[in-house]
Amino acid sequence: MKQRAAELRASKGLKGSAKRAREAQACADAITALEGTDRQVAQLLDDLVTELAPDLDPKTMYGFPAYARDGKAVVFYQPASRWDARYGTVAFDESAKLDDGPFWPTSFAVLEVTDEVRQRLRELVAKAVG
Repeated sequence: MKQRAAELRASKGLKGSAKRAREAQACADAITALEGTDRQVAQLLDDLVTELAPDLDPKTMYGFPAYARDGKAVVFYQPASRWDARYGTVAFDESAKLDDGPFWPTSFAVLEVTDEVRQRLRELVAKAVG
């Protein structure tokens, strides 16, 4: 909660392109602060979003790299190092267009970056942004 409060304070009074630039820098800083697999996954997600969904705005959400449309997160990365977890997760928020019947996954564990992970994440990001 402290991290989110700090994010809101940092953007207070900023509007338009100044706010987007501040949030994009915070996202880049969050990725840079990560190490190992966490950094690889966060960078892969950043690269894919930049390529496939340039309309999404990079930002942070509770200190995590996130990508939003109209201020609402669509996809974000939750690093394993944050809670000393076994794996980080790429998660999609409610605005992601992943609907597949009455039941579908919205969070994906990532142990390492492989060609298979790259391809599956590419497909998920493309589907999420419609």
